[in-house]
Amino acid sequence: MDKTKLKSRVILCSLLVILVVIWQFLSEKGMINQMFFSSPKAVWQDLKEMFGSGYIFPHLKVTLCAAFLGLFYGIVFGTLTAFLVGNNKVLINILEPIFVGIHGLPLLALGPLFVVWFGIGMKSKIFMATINVFFLVFFNVYAGVKDVDVQLINTLKLMRASKLQIMLKVIMPSCIPWLIASLKAGVGAAVLGAIVGEYLGASAGLGWIIQTAGGYYNITRVIACVLVLMVIMFILDAIVKKIDKSVLKWRPSVDKS
Repeated sequence: MDKTKLKSRVILCSLLVILVVIWQFLSEKGMINQMFFSSPKAVWQDLKEMFGSGYIFPHLKVTLCAAFLGLFYGIVFGTLTAFLVGNNKVLINILEPIFVGIHGLPLLALGPLFVVWFGIGMKSKIFMATINVFFLVFFNVYAGVKDVDVQLINTLKLMRASKLQIMLKVIMPSCIPWLIASLKAGVGAAVLGAIVGEYLGASAGLGWIIQTAGGYYNITRVIACVLVLMVIMFILDAIVKKIDKSVLKWRPSVDKS
């Protein structure tokens, strides 16, 4: 780890510790209402209770399962659709306005439809996560397809390369950085889709815990679950960064010193 990164992490950890100390001090002195903001000690005790009793693990499994399946399906279908319409002007003229219109709709507006169509079980959560990821991947990969060097493609055509060869040897490798960028954004979108699905109708999951706790004004549990989600996103982001480095190790790095 270089000095700059180490320094940044030390500063970040210090700021977080200072924030927690101030939060606890204000809650103990009664300067903030614990009914609305809780306190670090109360949140920590609630986390210990949920993990110690095993209460949270089935809910974690439900949320992560829906998110990962949605991420997988969204990446697969988004990438295939982008490649399919990338060099087909008729298809893109037909599908782009439809995709733009659907992508612009709030997920909460479509959620009730998915619940009616697929029920309150796992299917509706997976579908919401998939839809959330699909458009991110499609627009990113489609931009990558259109960004391919035209002169290189024309040169290969002059060499009598087939469409399949051009796709495998030029277009797909050129789209890998765009796909990795989609993966970074798609992880968060998949988790968001699963959580929103649990808000609209579920009997398990972190979103269901947060909604139920909020209904009973249990702010401590709400904050505890939000912190769990933040830790999950931090871990997933670290995994994606590892994938990014291993897949794109050929890409020259920029010296920011």
